[in-house]
Amino acid sequence: MTATDIKKLFDFAIQQEFDAYDFYKSAAVKVDNRAVKKIFEELAGEELGHANLLEHYKIDSTLVGKFNALDVDYMIAETQEMPALSLALKPAEAIAIAMKREQLAAELYKAMSASAVSQIEKQAFESLMVMEQNHKHRLENAFVDIGYPEVF
Repeated sequence: MTATDIKKLFDFAIQQEFDAYDFYKSAAVKVDNRAVKKIFEELAGEELGHANLLEHYKIDSTLVGKFNALDVDYMIAETQEMPALSLALKPAEAIAIAMKREQLAAELYKAMSASAVSQIEKQAFESLMVMEQNHKHRLENAFVDIGYPEVF
């Protein structure tokens, strides 16, 4: 795979992050619940940060950081259906949407890693996959906290 091909893969990944940003920004505008709005606004900001990070990687793929993989994945996102975006989303539904999107992003980077030709590419996409898995994990924890509050 040529340097141009690698840059195209990064361009694709960057566009995915901008698409996620657009989704979360528009979702924040569409919902009425303030807590849900805040969740979507925070996620939009994180997606811009991901795009910025990928821009740096595109310029110099040796900058790709190694993210620490989780010891365990409880796969909560994989057991949930993605709720439809609506004005009346509850916080748990908003988080369910976000964790499903992070799951899909991790799966995309996993597929890109599997098709990588060079070791640098493979490491880059594996690192990005782990980054998305870590975000999914964080959202799954929030989902459990909000969706299944302890009752005493």
